[in-house]
Amino acid sequence: MKFLVSQMTALVNRAKQRSNTRLMNRFLLILLGFFLFYTVIFHFVMAYEGQKHSWLTGLYWTLTVMSTLGFGDITFTSDLGRLFSIIVMLSGVVFLLIVFPFTFIQFFYAPWLDAQNRARAPRFVPEGVRGHVILTHFDAVSLNLVDKLDQYGIPNVILVADLQQALNLHDTGLNVVVGEVDDPETYNRLRVHDAAMVVVMNDDVASTNIIFTIREVNDTVPVISNADMEDSVDILDLAGSTHTFQFTKKLGEVLAGRVLGLNTKANVIGAFNELLIAEAPVSDSPLQGKTLAESRLRQLTGVNVVGVLDKGQIRLPGPRTVIEASTVLVLAGSRAQLDSYDMHVGAGQSDPENRGPVLVLGGGRVGMSVARTLAGRGIDYRIVEKKAPKIPGDERLIIGSASDLDVLIQAGIQDTPSIIITTHDDDLNIFLTIYCRRLRPDAQIISRASLDRNVNTMHRAGANLVMSYASLCTTTIINLLKPEKLLMISEGLNIFRSQPGKANTGKALHDQDIREETGCSVIAIRRGEAMLINPDPDTVTEATDELILIATAEAEKKFMERYQESACARK
Repeated sequence: MKFLVSQMTALVNRAKQRSNTRLMNRFLLILLGFFLFYTVIFHFVMAYEGQKHSWLTGLYWTLTVMSTLGFGDITFTSDLGRLFSIIVMLSGVVFLLIVFPFTFIQFFYAPWLDAQNRARAPRFVPEGVRGHVILTHFDAVSLNLVDKLDQYGIPNVILVADLQQALNLHDTGLNVVVGEVDDPETYNRLRVHDAAMVVVMNDDVASTNIIFTIREVNDTVPVISNADMEDSVDILDLAGSTHTFQFTKKLGEVLAGRVLGLNTKANVIGAFNELLIAEAPVSDSPLQGKTLAESRLRQLTGVNVVGVLDKGQIRLPGPRTVIEASTVLVLAGSRAQLDSYDMHVGAGQSDPENRGPVLVLGGGRVGMSVARTLAGRGIDYRIVEKKAPKIPGDERLIIGSASDLDVLIQAGIQDTPSIIITTHDDDLNIFLTIYCRRLRPDAQIISRASLDRNVNTMHRAGANLVMSYASLCTTTIINLLKPEKLLMISEGLNIFRSQPGKANTGKALHDQDIREETGCSVIAIRRGEAMLINPDPDTVTEATDELILIATAEAEKKFMERYQESACARK
């Protein structure tokens, strides 16, 4: 009861609630006026019928009739009295049963409930929290990033302006703070001075205002932003962004970089200093039909096969893994080892002269970025775009629908080695993947996914490789927080680094059972300034070593849980 009284008192003390109280008081005065008026009329009508009652009885009759209780102990006998009773009862229904409840809800209960919700939604980051990441926008990218930050034990908070959205997110277990994104005081309450990073993924105009506001409070905290438009990059930098990315452009470059080219040579897709990660198709090569043990790739070239991509499925290989025609090997090694691999399998490479252009379906920002990257690699391409050409007269741009067979034939789908699907609509991308896979069962199909939940669906539809926009953003941001911490090879297959656990220090790799217990494979060890690439199983790990491992997302999570203490040692 004390709590209820204190809450109601707090509401009355607010300016808005004081206004609501005045309106409520006016309504109660009107209602009281009806009570008094009907009580007076009651006496006149009763006198007309020859009855006499006290004033208390008159008020009692008025309340029972207006509230529709109608005990029937006091009644009128004349038509005039009954007409008066009807008027009193109808006015009671309107004012007491309809207007009064809604008035109470609007002026008292709703504001009180709103105040309770506001009190429930956090408005500041607790003292003692340091090294946290602040996100100023919530979407699929933010949710993906939060999951990865939680996995690495990095505290994070999402800034939300809308109270109801904040409450919904808070109820799902996310760390949120309610506040205006353009208010300097908000970032003081977020303890931006102690933050490790602020991630600004709003639209370009809003991001500029947010970054400028943050710089008003703190000049040193790293701010990561995304620019939708090319012209916005310089503006965001001027506002104070530490790192400004065009993630759609970057996604196009990554998609184009995953084209396997026109031969069986290893295509480098990432690097940890001198450790290179590459993909290599095996169709028409000497490796086709052999197991990994029979191929003797490690003995002959020094490279380590750390992953196998086959018909969209990502697997960690074993000695008995069979290399099929559709298999793409993920290799880890030095530049010299990859060159040795190219020489070993080079006899089976295809003739670029007999292959058609790469097909790019979609001419948006991602599609144009793909085209520029392919042109930089000297690879011919054709863009299929429904809208008017952005480059008039360019013969490489085909105007028409990608679902039109004649358009695809004109673009060269019958001869293309690779098809890259770049639209921002996941449903359309799945549709085009199924369609293109039926037309070209042997072509490499690379597809873009906006949402992580659609990645597996696209693989089942026939995509050889799917790259998620959300995962790309997350990987980039994590790498800035933890340099070289994470390299995304494909959706669900990552390379990450960690220190060895205490129980594993001083043991040889083959005695540690890392792969058996977690599913992760050690592909390199950084020891001081040296990098031991594809270390021998007899290599003994030291406390100061840094392990570089490859794993699926699930295996990586198992490793982090099992070796949490060592994995977090550098945080």
